[in-house]
Amino acid sequence: MNTELKQVRITAVRQVQHTDLMARYENPLPTPCDVRVGQTFIAVDAQCPAGLCESAWETLRPFVEQLARGGGNFYDGWMKDPHTALLSCNDGFRPMSFLLETLD
Repeated sequence: MNTELKQVRITAVRQVQHTDLMARYENPLPTPCDVRVGQTFIAVDAQCPAGLCESAWETLRPFVEQLARGGGNFYDGWMKDPHTALLSCNDGFRPMSFLLETLD
């Protein structure tokens, strides 16, 4: 039985900003997110890659772990490629969307 975990590429693909909600509710932070669109991270052994926001990791972690173990097909065919997932971090003001892809 192969117990080696696959690597999972995490790519920041889009960030939106809800400026109306930011103006109404947020206490501005000097650097709310260091991740930039196009930035790529590799999760090895289903561990959080250096430089990835810890808050984003909490959202991505269960999916990364399942992909690393060879799983996928989340929600019965949600993604065209069953070995991927598209998720957003939990920042309600400026969520970043991440594409997760299993690497062979």
